[in-house]
Amino acid sequence: MPEYLSPGVYVEEVDTGNKPIEGVSTSTVGFLGVAERGPVEATLVTSFSEYARLFGKYVANFYLARGVEGFFQNGGKRCFVARAAPIAATRATANAGGLAITALGPGDWPNNRLAFKISVAGLQGPNPPASLLFKLTVMYWDPTINLPLPLVDPTVPANSTNPNRREPTIIEVFDNLSDDPLSSSFYERQINRNSVLIEVDQTAGGRPADTGPTFLTNGQPGGALVSGDFLGDPNALPGQRRGLLALEDIDEVAILCCPDEHAAAGITDALIEQCERLKDRFAIIQAPQAAGGIAALRPTAVSKYGGFYYPWIRVPDRTTGIPVEIPPGGHIAGIYARSDIERGVHKAPANEVIRGLYSDPANPTAGLVAQINKGQQDLLNPRGVNVLRNFPGRGNLVWGARTTTLDPDWKYINVRRLFIFVEESIEEATQWVVFEPNDEPLWARVRRSVGDFLTRLWMDGMLQGRTKEEAYFVKCDRTTMTQADIDNGKLIMLIGIAPVKPAEFVIFRIGQWTGGSDITEG
Repeated sequence: MPEYLSPGVYVEEVDTGNKPIEGVSTSTVGFLGVAERGPVEATLVTSFSEYARLFGKYVANFYLARGVEGFFQNGGKRCFVARAAPIAATRATANAGGLAITALGPGDWPNNRLAFKISVAGLQGPNPPASLLFKLTVMYWDPTINLPLPLVDPTVPANSTNPNRREPTIIEVFDNLSDDPLSSSFYERQINRNSVLIEVDQTAGGRPADTGPTFLTNGQPGGALVSGDFLGDPNALPGQRRGLLALEDIDEVAILCCPDEHAAAGITDALIEQCERLKDRFAIIQAPQAAGGIAALRPTAVSKYGGFYYPWIRVPDRTTGIPVEIPPGGHIAGIYARSDIERGVHKAPANEVIRGLYSDPANPTAGLVAQINKGQQDLLNPRGVNVLRNFPGRGNLVWGARTTTLDPDWKYINVRRLFIFVEESIEEATQWVVFEPNDEPLWARVRRSVGDFLTRLWMDGMLQGRTKEEAYFVKCDRTTMTQADIDNGKLIMLIGIAPVKPAEFVIFRIGQWTGGSDITEG
């Protein structure tokens, strides 16, 4: 209570209105898979060029890079990428005096590929502190480049005509660095904040000596990938989790996809398990490349939190133009994001064109590995297999919008994702309610907040009904909680919504009609 101890005028702010609920994002994807290089922590990526800068290019027999590329081609805006790498893999290292350099991410990718050079700074002078400044240049050549040894320094102009010179894939230049931790140009701070290739650590004071291009060494690949490398260590501390567990810590993720889903056993089940446990995300699962005959094809997991897609797709190789077969998950995730942004999460992500597929004017169906006809889909659709089909004049379309569950209440993807959206939005926007006095005034405020939010969804076409009374109801009063519930600190609200369902079967019943006529004599 405010105190009034002396005469005067007191102005007070009183919170009398309801708290508006803002809808959460539903288009952020969490990708899991094998990358050429890069960090193993979940990392935000907002374009494919940014992915290539952080994680490298395509990896033979793995599909993460192509899946992320397809995601952005189909309208995706942002995603988090968790790189899977063997637990036993180690980081390449190098030392230059008191400067310890470590590759950003484990594996043997830096060996004879990642080099650094220390040279004179642009502002270096004869006296301290200018005399203590230095320049660090970091160079990386990807595996597609045949790199002759010994290395020819590509930063020296005199080497521009040397036939053994190779232009680096990535070159980073950090100039006017200082070894003083109190300086704004302290090298640890400048490099670790901006480099996508290395991390540095000061092990001793003093300016490191100039050196020519020097490779990082001793990066160990760690052996073959196993399922634990994808799923992560459940005993890892928060902030140190890898793989799928790293994506679990990111609340913004609303869709899960692993383009390398079939690289190890148990990945599909782990994706579904995380979605069902957290209840705030949806999994895109994919048929294996050798899925077998249509008669035996069924989803690899049964859940109301997953959608299963078949067949694989073909995309053009950027270098050769030759079609490459990949799983469709990344492209489908982009379609989910595009549909959410353009129409809303209530719109089924189907009857949408798949962008970025291989195109052959002589064979319009070349973008899909298998061609499914109506008769075959009549068998697959009731099983929860969402088919990708080619329609003449319309292109390659997603032609299915079902989850893999056997529960008819949750058979449509958009219904499940709409409930995720509503539940997550209400949960995040009503945190202010906790520890408020649990009585009628509070119940009324919460009812107003939730009711206004659902009214907006109904007006946006997300809920069905001619009136808002038909679209939803909200109850929070003595009928939803007993005095024992209140005494135990519980506030219980009952919410019912009528989600819109997709028009999966469009039926026009047409018959002959014979019109009568009147004949009169005049």
